[in-house]
Amino acid sequence: MSDPSSTAHPRVTQAFVLGAGLGTRLKRLTAGRPKPLVPVLGKPLITYAFDHLLGVGVERIVINTHHRAEAYGAAFPGGVYRHAALTFRHEPVLLETGGGIKNVEDLLGGAPFLVYNGDILATLPLKPAIERHFATGNEVTLILRSHGGPLQVAFDPATGRVLDIGHRLGRAPGTHLFTGIYLVQPTFFQRLRLEKLSVIPAFVEMIAQGAALGAIVIDEGEWWDLGTREQYLEVHRALCATQPAACRVHPTARIDPAAALTGATCIGPGARVGAHAQLHDCVLWEGTAIAPESVLTRCIVTDHQTAGGVHADCDF
Repeated sequence: MSDPSSTAHPRVTQAFVLGAGLGTRLKRLTAGRPKPLVPVLGKPLITYAFDHLLGVGVERIVINTHHRAEAYGAAFPGGVYRHAALTFRHEPVLLETGGGIKNVEDLLGGAPFLVYNGDILATLPLKPAIERHFATGNEVTLILRSHGGPLQVAFDPATGRVLDIGHRLGRAPGTHLFTGIYLVQPTFFQRLRLEKLSVIPAFVEMIAQGAALGAIVIDEGEWWDLGTREQYLEVHRALCATQPAACRVHPTARIDPAAALTGATCIGPGARVGAHAQLHDCVLWEGTAIAPESVLTRCIVTDHQTAGGVHADCDF
C-alpha cells in the first residue's frame, strides 16, 4: 500500500474519539448517560463528531468508554454508525487523554489518525488540517482557533509550530484556542504511558525537545464546547436557528394542541407535553412528561423524568 503522505490528496482513514469523560460540570445531565451521548437536537452529541470525521474519509472509529459504558452498546448496536466501523475500548480506571490514546495503540498504531474530543460540536473544515499535517511532516498537528474560548496555545504562524501551552515553558503567552481535534503519527505513542495522564505534558515535552508539534488555525465553521448546561442550551439555540420547527419535535412525541413551544425548544422521542403547558428554550429527552399548565423556561428534562409547575433554569 502506498504511503498516504506521498499522494496528492492524503487521507486519514481512522480516528480516536474520546468518549470516557465524566462530564461532571453537566451534573444531572450525565447521571444516566455518558456526556458524549447527551442528545443535541435529537441525536447523541458524539454522532456530530462521527459525521464530521466520515466527511473527510474516516472509515474506522475507536471510542474509549468509562462512565455508563453500556449506553454506547445500546446507542450503536452492532458497532456500526452509518458505514463506519466502531470499536469501543473500555477504561475501568479513567486514563484521561494521554493514557486513553496509549490504551488504543494496538488498534491504531499502524497509521496516522485523527483525535477528536467527544464533548465538542464542530463544523470547521478538517481537510486543510490533514493536508498541512502531511505536507509539513509533523508528528502532531493541532487544530486551533483564534477565538471562542480560553487562549492557551502560543502559536507561531511563521513557522507553523506551537511555542508553548498554558505558559508551562514560560516562552510565550497563549494566543489561540485548542479545539481538541488533532492529527497524530503513530510515533507519538512512544511519548505516552499507560496511566492516568493528560496529553498536554507530552505536547509540552515535544516543544521543549524541538520535536514537530505543529498547528493550523481554522476559524471557518463553528466550534462549541458543551461543558456546561448554559453551553448546551446555547448550542440548541444556534442549531435551531437553522432548522425548521418540525425538526425539533420527534415524530413519536405527543404534544397537546393547546401547548405552546417557543424559542429553541426540542422534544425527544416518546415525550408528552400536556395541555396549556408553555415551554421556552427547553430540551426534553426520551420518554419525558410535562404536566398540563406547566411553564418552563430554559429547562432540561432528562430521560423518563416528569416536570410540572413554573420553573426557570432547572434540570429534572
